[in-house]
Amino acid sequence: MRSVTLAHGRQIVTGMVGCRVPIVAAVNGPAVGLGCSLVALSDIVFMAESAHLADPHVLLGLVAADGGPVVWPMLTSLQLAKEYALTGDRIPAQRGAEIGLVNHVCPDDELLDQAMACAHKIARLPKGAVEDTKRIINIQMERAVLAALDFALTAEDRSFTTPELRANIDRALSSQRDKADKK
Repeated sequence: MRSVTLAHGRQIVTGMVGCRVPIVAAVNGPAVGLGCSLVALSDIVFMAESAHLADPHVLLGLVAADGGPVVWPMLTSLQLAKEYALTGDRIPAQRGAEIGLVNHVCPDDELLDQAMACAHKIARLPKGAVEDTKRIINIQMERAVLAALDFALTAEDRSFTTPELRANIDRALSSQRDKADKK
């Protein structure tokens, strides 16, 4: 089953990077793990002020392979990509914009309108020019993703069998049982 999940992760990443149509994201809540990767793989990102990004894989003992750490170094500095991938820290919307992971931070109640206005603006432009321009911009990202993705997915798969992950899962289950017992 894990091999199917990893294959789907690979398809999502390569599909988004190779998608000819621009992807405009509207992030209205926590974008964590794969959600964070979807944001990183989008072309233009609008984010609600109250939303945040995070890739907490390492906190659990897992390797993050499905997008964020693979493309973050192209979107922000290598040092910042390392910091957030290695710590799993939350990235508030405004910080995401400051470091290049988000294009626009919007009031929560304006998010969808602003993202849709951008998408409609792009949709009215000549299709071929938009698609080829996106392709030119994404060529370097496609190459970087393809260079790293197989190793990343193999490493993530391996991390599912580590004692660290098992210990983290056991701790979490024990904590949930303790909370349930107190109720």
